[in-house]
Amino acid sequence: MSAKTENVSPLNEERTGNVREVGSEAVWSLSSCKPGFGVEQLRDNSTETYWQSDGQLPHLINIQFPRKTTVSHIYLFSDYKLDESYTPSRISIRSGTHFNDLQEIEVVDLCEPSGWVCIAVKDVREKPIRTFMLQIAIISNHQNGRDSHCRQVRIHSPAEGRRYPLEMFGEFSTVDFQAYSTIR
Repeated sequence: MSAKTENVSPLNEERTGNVREVGSEAVWSLSSCKPGFGVEQLRDNSTETYWQSDGQLPHLINIQFPRKTTVSHIYLFSDYKLDESYTPSRISIRSGTHFNDLQEIEVVDLCEPSGWVCIAVKDVREKPIRTFMLQIAIISNHQNGRDSHCRQVRIHSPAEGRRYPLEMFGEFSTVDFQAYSTIR
């Protein structure tokens, strides 16, 4: 499968209110990292920083949720022009309840990506998956590179139960309007 890369922005998707970013609810771990290039840089919302692996392929990003979570899309930010041989070229997405029962659900080939890469994750019925754990495995890099750079990862879940009341008022597309879109 090839991933969608044209004019993709997870932030624009989040602003529509149809999805929410659930990565902040998870515990993140990495198979390896260079000092100062770990989970903090992978999740700091800056495309200028990055995680850098330090070891043998495959390089793993583990995302463990405290409860079963619905996941519809995984977004990765990669930049071939900046990272060259550190840029992933083949990625495997795995899902399960823990490390010992992960099943591969997607394999994505990337060709010199520049920007956000959107990977849809679906079950056999073409619905978003429900999982306790995701694993992003970098199988190979461009130019047969050994270590990898991944600049950002965002995990999306459909925003359930929010559409009906808001339909009466139309779409809230700006951040200011979204601040008042629900009653607490």
